[in-house]
Amino acid sequence: MGRARSILISLVRWFDSDFGAADPTALRNKPDRVEWLRTLPFVVLHLGCLGVIWTGWSWTAVGLAVSLYFARMFAITGFYHRYFSHRTFSTSRAGQFLLAFWGAACVQRGALWWAYTHRHHHQHSDEEHDKHSPRQHGFLWAHIGWITSAKNFPTDYSKVKDLARFPELVFLNRFDSLVPTLLAIMLLLLGWALHAWLPGLGVTAGQMLVWGFFVSTTLLFHGTSCINSMAHVFGRKRYETGDDSRNSFLLSLITLGEGWHNNHHHHMGCVRQGFYWWEIDITYYLLKVMSWTGLIWDLRPVPIAAYDPTRQLPRS
Repeated sequence: MGRARSILISLVRWFDSDFGAADPTALRNKPDRVEWLRTLPFVVLHLGCLGVIWTGWSWTAVGLAVSLYFARMFAITGFYHRYFSHRTFSTSRAGQFLLAFWGAACVQRGALWWAYTHRHHHQHSDEEHDKHSPRQHGFLWAHIGWITSAKNFPTDYSKVKDLARFPELVFLNRFDSLVPTLLAIMLLLLGWALHAWLPGLGVTAGQMLVWGFFVSTTLLFHGTSCINSMAHVFGRKRYETGDDSRNSFLLSLITLGEGWHNNHHHHMGCVRQGFYWWEIDITYYLLKVMSWTGLIWDLRPVPIAAYDPTRQLPRS
């Protein structure tokens, strides 16, 4: 009965991530191990990319995949990271919900889980309890392995009390497969409509699903994961932060500005991660434009003290 119950809980958690939630502290004390049944949807996501063998490609499908990659990368970097994890700007409650909804389409769990996990990373960066440290666990585990471990699945709501007081955010976090499912359905319907009404584009429903959802989302995951892995191994260190965080121009292009990772670990409380004008930070530029609309405001600037490589700034 115990084994059957465990299987049932894992299956239900595909749809309700908080179902049968155990004590997060107790889970964190367990050894790392891959829980294959719980992570099967993640495996399917990668296998779905092979669908290009049968669906082929079109410029429309590839263009949509690229567009969705960057639109959702901005949601990860601008909303999940710079707002929910670090609160580097302000917005209304309705605006906050829209940011969380947009971010949920990235298929990287809910905003509260993401923020809790990232805040934990900053508290223990490259130390023993860091969930995805190449120094502690090796490059491959830091890049992809950690997300398959049962100890990293639950959201410790006590660590994100500022966000957990909003029931709408808890709902999106708990049912984190809802928005991705809606996205997949919308892509299928879009592909069907284009195939029926604009056959000259050479688009099918399956093609839009494979390219727009599976390929784009898989690339998005690995682009984001490069910050956990590559940004702690390759690049330059401007600041002595006590961890292995580094700056990388290439990663800043792939992740719309997150590649200035050593800057970020030196001072994580500002909305901008490219501290100097030549450090391209597209996420910051887009957030600045959003602030002109009134949807967000109070963008926290880079403090003057952050430009002193020898000065240790408080964690925020």
